[in-house]
Amino acid sequence: MRSFVSDIARDIKPSGIRKFFDLVLTMDSDDVISLGVGEPDFDTPWSISKAAISSIEKGMTMYTSNRGLPELCGLLCEDFKNRYGVEYDPTSEVIFTTGVSEGLDIAMRAVVNPGDEVLVVDPCFVSYQPEVYLAGGRPKALPCRAEDQFKITPDSLMEHITPNTKVLMMNFPNNPTGGVMDKDDLKAIADIIIDHDLLVISDEVYSELSYDLKHTATASIDGLFERTITLNGFSKAYAMTGWRLGYLCAPQEICDAALKIHQYAMMSAPTASQFAAIEAIKSGEEAKDEMVAEYRIRRNIFVKGLNDIGLSCHVPQGAFYAFPSIESTGLTDEEFAERLLKEQQVAVVPGSAFGESGEGHIRTCYAVERPKLIEAVRRIGEFVDSL
Repeated sequence: MRSFVSDIARDIKPSGIRKFFDLVLTMDSDDVISLGVGEPDFDTPWSISKAAISSIEKGMTMYTSNRGLPELCGLLCEDFKNRYGVEYDPTSEVIFTTGVSEGLDIAMRAVVNPGDEVLVVDPCFVSYQPEVYLAGGRPKALPCRAEDQFKITPDSLMEHITPNTKVLMMNFPNNPTGGVMDKDDLKAIADIIIDHDLLVISDEVYSELSYDLKHTATASIDGLFERTITLNGFSKAYAMTGWRLGYLCAPQEICDAALKIHQYAMMSAPTASQFAAIEAIKSGEEAKDEMVAEYRIRRNIFVKGLNDIGLSCHVPQGAFYAFPSIESTGLTDEEFAERLLKEQQVAVVPGSAFGESGEGHIRTCYAVERPKLIEAVRRIGEFVDSL
């Protein structure tokens, strides 16, 4: 009997993050400290959860409009304008999606034709390149190096653009590196993007987890609004990963194209989650700021600890990841991660899971309570000393 699995599905590699998460599940121990999965360790603020519960109790459990609840669309666009000075029309330039993951999927399928080349920042989240394949495009890595603080540089961007390049896919603050692109960094590449007539898909889901610099929305840079798809969501800032609510903002022509795919693939985002998001925008700022303040403290403790034990690590300016180099140990990143888990019961993710530029690094998530974080550093140091 022939195989009924498609070539694309057969060729796509499984997630390198989930590989190590699954290894943790096989460990016969309650002593594993996991720095592997990137999600907040806080509960969703109660006022947000309560709003969703109330909506269910009131029977508000039907489909919403495809774009999302009108009140939520309006609140989001007002909030976006206040934060970043970017104005989107709530009736035609925003779609609420089932997580940022769906937003990325419909964005890619809305703009990528078969054979189009998509430049993808490298290191990058594990789903970016597979999403390009699924849309029929051809991903091409755009290396971001530790010596550049994992930013896109104008020279690197120019070097990797070809006549077939249509889209630049980027994510700042970055997962896995914690690197950021500030206003000057974005301005430095804006003319290149415009001159080569590129579209930008900008995943800014970690925008609110910026520590030492205020986040700059890509769409706020002169000349980039009309050529930017902004992706964002509520998962990271408000500890709402399981609520699965993201959003896509883009000029109307692009947004309308993405909406058609959203209509057929998803219909609408979860209704209760949308009511939760309304409350998050209205009242979640204080709780969010408290979480970010705690992440900043954890970052400082953890990154100093990594450097003290001999693993060179730049100070991440956003997200909740540290991306230390392990090249000094003589191990590959996969060997390091596997042995660290087996010998010290600390779970991390090899940097190569996020692209070639991640080789020789490990991704560590410091969204872990302080005592466990300090203990993890001690165990990693013990492991490094044993080599």
